[in-house]
Amino acid sequence: MPGLPPLIEEDVQLLDSALGELLQKSEAALALVIDKGGPVIHQSGAVEQFDAMTIAALAAGSFSATQAIAERLGETNFASIYQQGERFSLLFGNIDENALLIVIFKSELSAGAVKYYAAETARRIAGQFLRAQQRSPGESLDLVSENKLDVTSIFSKKQPN
Repeated sequence: MPGLPPLIEEDVQLLDSALGELLQKSEAALALVIDKGGPVIHQSGAVEQFDAMTIAALAAGSFSATQAIAERLGETNFASIYQQGERFSLLFGNIDENALLIVIFKSELSAGAVKYYAAETARRIAGQFLRAQQRSPGESLDLVSENKLDVTSIFSKKQPN
């Protein structure tokens, strides 16, 4: 597994734009891009309303467990997980081999619409991560070993020369 590529300002701007559009189109409350090890890479929406760091860690563990179940069923992977609650629902799924997209939305919203917009957003972000990987081949970040609650300080502002 190559790992998350180093991200620069251009990448962070794309994350911000993609998550903002997802929230606007789907009317979701919060969107997170997380490393599959649990750290939050980027977030947008009602960040003060939810404990994003804990949700990210739990979602990463849940997704990993679900992947193990998929293997036991002979599936190569389950691309997304949907949990419906009384007030809020949660959808999370693959962006690429290193990252997940988590969307929290009010339960009365259409899960199908949220899933549609989330898939579009995940493709956009995966494309940007691929461009970042091509920009810095062989380089990757291990956000879990950084052991920080907020990893945004790890990302550089400008493209290195």
